[in-house]
Amino acid sequence: MTDNTQLRVAFETLGCKLNFSETSTYSRTLQGLGYQIVKPTQEADLYIINTCSVTEHSDKKCRNMIRRMSKKSPDAIIVVTGCYAQLKPSEILDIQGVNLVVGAQDKGKLVQMAHQLVLDRSKESKIISSCEIEDVNSFFSAYSSGERTRSFLKVQDGCDYHCAYCTVPLARGDSRNIPIAEIVKEAENIAADGIVEVVITGVNTGDFGKSTNESFLDLLKALNDVKGIERYRISSIEPNLLTPEIIDWISKGNKFLPHFHIPLQSGCDKILAKMRRRYNTEMFRSKIELIRAKIPDFFLGIDVIVGFPGESDEDFRTTYNFLESINPSFLHIFPYSRRANTPAAIMPDQVPEYIKNQRVAALSALSDKLHSDYCTSHKGKREYVLFESTQKDGKMFGYTRNYIRVERPYDPELIGKIVEVVV
Repeated sequence: MTDNTQLRVAFETLGCKLNFSETSTYSRTLQGLGYQIVKPTQEADLYIINTCSVTEHSDKKCRNMIRRMSKKSPDAIIVVTGCYAQLKPSEILDIQGVNLVVGAQDKGKLVQMAHQLVLDRSKESKIISSCEIEDVNSFFSAYSSGERTRSFLKVQDGCDYHCAYCTVPLARGDSRNIPIAEIVKEAENIAADGIVEVVITGVNTGDFGKSTNESFLDLLKALNDVKGIERYRISSIEPNLLTPEIIDWISKGNKFLPHFHIPLQSGCDKILAKMRRRYNTEMFRSKIELIRAKIPDFFLGIDVIVGFPGESDEDFRTTYNFLESINPSFLHIFPYSRRANTPAAIMPDQVPEYIKNQRVAALSALSDKLHSDYCTSHKGKREYVLFESTQKDGKMFGYTRNYIRVERPYDPELIGKIVEVVV
């Protein structure tokens, strides 16, 4: 790098949409400082990796990324943040090439610290910044940009639930949020960029309001009034926090779409109790039945974990039958991954990997059938589709209000537009 050469930065983001919204915010800030955004496979002066730590595979993927970047640009500054960084900062800093590990408390300072290292050419720096989870109380505001169709808007961070398998409270701290008024300003910024769909995201999104004595429904109503945004999706919401009042309000035909992503994790009450989830299958079923009564054509995505410690063949069959009976539109299936410092990691009767894989395959086949049946049931219906810029084999793609993927011949005039079509 020379003094008259434009600085280059590349990003890698693993995990959830919350991470993508944060990375996009880092990107906007660095562009404002004059950086050119390049692909992570290209040479750069600065690499930023925003990590996930849901599984050991995620951690391994991050380590491999660091090594590739260090090999590609040996003189580059490499910064690592996200959940893996918070949980195992020393492990990351020991990897050849890493200069800065940033924890949850200092995400708002990441760009400033990284940029200073680049200016100082401090390749030999080895810094861990704020990775003590008990110190985490700040909120890093973020939303994604750069795409003409939708934006992911962060409204909440952290979690107080401490489920037996989950490291998120250790990685992101307690549940917290900023006031509704500040989030509305973020949404107005998104609208000013010409984006018409917003996905509301957080760690435990429905827990919004703890920090500010507001409610999630208050937030939805305020966002509904933002001019320029035509559609909202809620990325994920815990079943115990999806209240009848929220369901009733969404059913009244505002900007919030008939699309729900609700984690179940197990359809067996014995396993739900071991997981320390805050509901049982009876409550979950009643919630789905209420939505179906109010919003008949809604899309339902469900998260499921298979192979949790102690899950027998009978327990898995109970989960399979429960899922089949409530008839969701799609399943997001995860094999249980043993994570350090969680109660589940030391539970007896750990399930062998080959059995987990068999159960993933069984639920994947069920999911394929459920999704096919759901889409088929909507054939011939008129729906509104927001088309995206992606082009493949002369086709463009978009999603209906209830999340059915539609394709048509590529037409650049339709990108970012909401068009009525026959499914």
